[in-house]
Amino acid sequence: MSLSSGATPEAGGHHGDVAFLYTLVRRTREGVFGYCAGVPKKVLRQRHAAFRDSMLGLLAHVAECYLHWTGKVGLGLEPITLERPVTELDDVRALFRHVDDVVEEALTGRGGLDRMVSFEERPLSLRWLVLHPITHEFHHKGQLTSLGRVLGHPVPEGTDLDLVLPD
Repeated sequence: MSLSSGATPEAGGHHGDVAFLYTLVRRTREGVFGYCAGVPKKVLRQRHAAFRDSMLGLLAHVAECYLHWTGKVGLGLEPITLERPVTELDDVRALFRHVDDVVEEALTGRGGLDRMVSFEERPLSLRWLVLHPITHEFHHKGQLTSLGRVLGHPVPEGTDLDLVLPD
């Protein structure tokens, strides 16, 4: 099942549920990218003492989380090395295209999402290794929008960056 195919929960049982959720996550992420596109580049790169990183840095961290947990731990893929710091929104978008490919492989690969892998002598399902970065992404999305507000660029009124509604 392709992530771009309009996956629905009915299409593939529990695997379809996670694929469907990830389509909503991707659409929500596009809203975040749209918000960021309206923020000056200098602000996207700006750090603040109360936050872990810049807005772009938070997005790059989320991508790294997917690539580590889903890619490296779940699928045994070689990690990629990011140039630090990420300085352009287009770089982040490209990084998330790679993330989407990794998640697609996890969702459609042999063994399914209930396949277990070992991490530090602890069994983890591939399903957990996909869902964990999703929750992590939403945690950091809250930080990103808070940082934007602190730096003088709040999310425009009427913009909803919670998980989008299904079509």
